[in-house]
Amino acid sequence: MNKKTLILGATPNEGRYANLAANRLVRAGHTIVNVGLKDGEVAGVPIEKPETIHDDIDTITLYVGPSHQSGLYDYILATNPNRIIFNPGTENSELRRLANERGIKTDYACTLVLLSIGQY
Repeated sequence: MNKKTLILGATPNEGRYANLAANRLVRAGHTIVNVGLKDGEVAGVPIEKPETIHDDIDTITLYVGPSHQSGLYDYILATNPNRIIFNPGTENSELRRLANERGIKTDYACTLVLLSIGQY
């Protein structure tokens, strides 16, 4: 099942987990939206700035540390995904609470691990 995924913190740097996740998501048959601050593309999809609100996102997978998330709260919550995955190092109880209050499921998990065990 295709779960359209917004990768927040997307980067063209092939050594970063966000880049690995984008490529693995596409290989697994998921549509991705790359959102980040760096220009470029990942897995054939351009990286866009966090401006356009997408209203058809199943999952936001976070690769932005907590100290940089507060400026993205409005963007994340306006996107209104079904779930947010807080990858290791992105855990944030305040954002988790705000999301849960809006009925958005949250997981402290690793997208790469979920994909590898068939639990994405």
